[in-house]
Formats: sequence, C-alpha cells, structure tokens
Amino acid sequence: MPERIVIVGGGAGGLELATKLGKKLGRKNKAEIILIDRDSTHVWKPLLHEVASGALDSRLAEVDYRGQGARSGFRFLVGTLSSIDRDTKQLTLAPIEEDGDVVLASRKVSYDKLILAVGSVTADFGIEGVAEHCYFLDSTEQADRFHHELLNEFLRVNQALEEGTDENLNITIVGGGATGVELAAELVHSVSLLNIYGLSHLSRNHLKVTLIEAGGRLLPALPETLANKVQKKLESLGIKVMVGNPAVKAEHRQLTLKDDSKIPANLMVWAAGVRGPNFLSELGLETRKNNQILVNDYLQSTDDESIYALGDCAGSRIDEQRWVPPRAQSAHQMSECLYKNMVRATKGKSPKCFTYKDRGSLVSLSRFSAVGNLMQSKSLSMSIEGTIARYAYASLYRMHQRALHGWWKMLLVIAIDKLNHAVKPRLKLH
Repeated sequence: MPERIVIVGGGAGGLELATKLGKKLGRKNKAEIILIDRDSTHVWKPLLHEVASGALDSRLAEVDYRGQGARSGFRFLVGTLSSIDRDTKQLTLAPIEEDGDVVLASRKVSYDKLILAVGSVTADFGIEGVAEHCYFLDSTEQADRFHHELLNEFLRVNQALEEGTDENLNITIVGGGATGVELAAELVHSVSLLNIYGLSHLSRNHLKVTLIEAGGRLLPALPETLANKVQKKLESLGIKVMVGNPAVKAEHRQLTLKDDSKIPANLMVWAAGVRGPNFLSELGLETRKNNQILVNDYLQSTDDESIYALGDCAGSRIDEQRWVPPRAQSAHQMSECLYKNMVRATKGKSPKCFTYKDRGSLVSLSRFSAVGNLMQSKSLSMSIEGTIARYAYASLYRMHQRALHGWWKMLLVIAIDKLNHAVKPRLKLH
C-alpha cells in the first residue's frame, strides 16, 4: 500500500503542497495524497480585502478543490478537523450540517503523515465588543458579508443625500498592517467608481475612513521611510490615520480608544494581528500562546514526527528571539520544503532543515500606488514604489497561480482575467 499523506487546510501553502505532491507522487501511485478543507473552493487570502471592497468578485478568483485534485493527482474531502488519535493515526472530521439536517456524518480518516495547514484567524486580544461588533477578513465568506453590508451602506447614504440630508459613511479599520492599509485604499477607490453605476450623489467626500494602529507606525514589516510614505499617501486620499492609540472597546457603531476618545463608525473592521485557530490547542500537541503548533527544524510537531505544520499555524523559530512571521511567503517556503522532503523520503533520503528567507514585503494601495522592500540577503535590500511595485505585487498572485496551474494555464487564466475586466463592471454591485 502506498503511503497516505493527508493535508488539512486548502490555503495557499496547503493547496500548493497537495498539487505538487499529487503530480509528483499521487499520479505515479507512490503515495496517496488527500486534501481536506471546510470549503469547496480556494481564494488566495491576500485578495480578501479586494473581495470586501467589491474590487474583486470572489467567484472569478476561485479554484475548485475537486477539479484541482482531478487534474493534479490528489483526492479532496470536505470537512473540518475535530480531533486526532495519534495512537491509531486517525483524524476525525466533524459532521456537516445544513439547515439543521446532517449532510455528512462524522468521519474518520487514517494517515501515515499528517500536515496541518489551517492558517490563522484574526486576534481580537479579548477586547470587549470586538467579536460582536467588528467584521473580520479571515475567509471569503466574511469578506463577502462585509461587502454586502458595505453596499447597503452605500445605498443608504446615497438615498439620504438625494433627499437633501447631509450624510457620511464612517468606516473604521483597526490594524495598520498590510490588510488594514490595503483595505483602506481599496475602499476609497471603490467609492470613486459609484457614480458610474448610478449612485450619483455619493462621492469620496462622503466616505470617512479611519485607520487605527496601536503601535507607533504603520506597516512594521516595511522600513520606516516607506511606511511614512504610505501614511502620507493614505492621508492624501482623505484617510485619517491614528497611531499609538489602541482600541479598548467596540460598541454598536462606535469604537473607544485608550485615551477615551470615541470614533463613530457605520462599519468596523478588525485586522489587528493573527493567531492560530483555537482548536489547535485542543489536539494534544505542543503549541505557543497564540495557538501555533510548535515544530522542529523539519516542520514536524515537537510531539509527533508524523505530524507536520506549515504556514500561519506553524510555530517555527528563526533563532532564539525570532519566529517565522505569518505571511504568504512563509507558507510558500514551508510548502516547498515539505514537498522536497516528502519526495526525498520516497527515495530513502534524509530530510533537509527548513530555513526561512525573508524576501521583503509589498503593499498595494489599490489603483493609486504600491510600495515594497525586496530583500536578497540581510544586508542587501531595495525599496520600490509606484508602477514597478505594482507589477511586483501583482506577480505574487501570478506565482501562486503558476504553482497551481503551470505556466501555460496561468497565461490562459491571465487572459480570462483580462476579458472579465473588459466585459464586467469594475465594481461588484451585488
């Protein structure tokens, strides 16, 4: 019997790994590759701020897991991980229910090697009211939900203005990392398109976006000079940026900051830090305080060498003081390392250690600009802005598509994207 490799989580790292292992081992019957995810389709997570703003229709960016599996040599199972029995090497999937009816009963799946790639969720840090009153952008479903409410607010404000009432749309975003910054810029771009589609009374002057960062500056992953340029650009777009004054309480249509100031908001988005999903701390594996699974140099759980973790849910050390950051490039590098080691194992070769290489960071400011810092080594880096940075940013998604589809199909996907852009509205309006 060929070895069974089970991957739980179809994010960027998990899906890329399943695709490459399926093509290399699954098709040749050298291993059975199974991918498990709670959803049936994949959308690249760094695109979710575009889905939320309406700049991207999530259906146009979806990858169907079953179709990808059929093309690539892996099998897909829909489900949510409930527990792991390490003695029998079996995991349990929770029942799937719809409208109170059980669609799929609880199932058990055996494994020889188990790879956890379940990503992360936004950390609310236990702050009062955040879970009840703020939107999160951890999934396509959450991004679509925010977009739906955003459209309702656009319609409401436009109607009020049409009737002669002075009305603004106040949106507050907590978190000055890439997600918060990119969402703020996309919202300004989206509202500037509304006049084209019949909302003739609503303009950028009626959108009041406030971006709140608890730390001393935006975008800590970028050099301070670039982060300052980003802040100035956001402010030139009419976005109010507040740093060094963390949120302490969220209420209905209002956010309270540490200095007791109140920020009115029709919509509030929480994008301030990430942690591993809570269930990771309940699997009997050693975890960090943020629920990341502690792994060794080979990305194996420190408790069980047959269980691996990659991406945001993996707690991997760079050195004694630093951890691998929860970023897309980390998941990609971990996926590549595990792929090579799984293939080496089939040839009787020893695995190689994972070494994280920081390639820098890129941030998009919608159609207005982009900035980034590209790193070749610790001592050699290059800052880029404008058109070059925008192309570099776009290339990240194309690299992900290439990993899934190969060069020729990636070029076909790009052509389809261009056609959709030409014939469909520039803003999703439903």
